[in-house]
Amino acid sequence: ISLSDLLTPWEAIERRLQAAALGDFVAVLYNPRSRRRTWQLLEARRILMERRDGKTPVGLVRNAYRPSQQITVTDLDGLESRCEDVDMFTTVVIGNSTTYLHRGLMITPRGYESWTGAA
Repeated sequence: ISLSDLLTPWEAIERRLQAAALGDFVAVLYNPRSRRRTWQLLEARRILMERRDGKTPVGLVRNAYRPSQQITVTDLDGLESRCEDVDMFTTVVIGNSTTYLHRGLMITPRGYESWTGAA
């Protein structure tokens, strides 16, 4: 979901965020913050927290696949204090209700165990 409201009305972006939260989808946010657009990421966090626990894992990937790549793992509660670290080169990955951390990595099970009864 792009958080840029330069060409898309914020109301449409807000509906997409609400749908992702309601559907319990893992959400990937791009264009999360720029020098002029500083409030959208916090508003997206607020919308998602209407349906997600504050401990939901969040990954911040800056400069993905570049030599200067940086990965930070936090949660929705901690995202607010990390907003200053987020820019247009950052991709924000927000887990769903089944996402958990294992050895510093975000894992979202595919759900086959509950679907088939098998591991």
